[in-house]
Amino acid sequence: MDTSDFRNGLSIIYDNDIWTIVDFQHVKPGKGGAFVRSKLKNLRTGSTVDKTWRAGEKMDQAILERKPMRYLYNQDDEYYLMDMDTFEQTTVPQSKIGSQSKYLKEDTDVQVVSHREEIIGVSVGDFAELEIVETDPGVRGDTASGGSKPATLAGGAVIQVPFFVNVGDKVKVDTRTDTYLERVK
Repeated sequence: MDTSDFRNGLSIIYDNDIWTIVDFQHVKPGKGGAFVRSKLKNLRTGSTVDKTWRAGEKMDQAILERKPMRYLYNQDDEYYLMDMDTFEQTTVPQSKIGSQSKYLKEDTDVQVVSHREEIIGVSVGDFAELEIVETDPGVRGDTASGGSKPATLAGGAVIQVPFFVNVGDKVKVDTRTDTYLERVK
């Protein structure tokens, strides 16, 4: 493929690593050849770089496979996942899951991203429904608009919740921003 095939979210191989195009811009200056400015995110490390390409420059596209799996349990920094089709178990280091590991609870479905059989990352999903395991008790008269307090969720995440939320309540959380969305019945 070449720079004319660029689009946001496309994965390429550059410098023997796998990168996703976060943003790009074709530039045609009045003088000289056209070029493409791009912002790339490394899928293994999470770092981002700015890269300028000559128009028509060629590179390899990284074909990523996304597969649903189920999180079973973790031991130390190893997370055990099971393929729901073959029931084969795979271990993944915590570094491949990152900060989203705090939203994992047993029997949670996750999305595994791999390239040539190498697991690059694990995504928990944009939203999670978890039970509150620790927070200060609510007081009579506390309302939805009255402020917030810290609460610990079943996976270990600590988020801010309204005063009326208590231990044992199930809440919906946006895992991208670590924010409380609503109480779930």
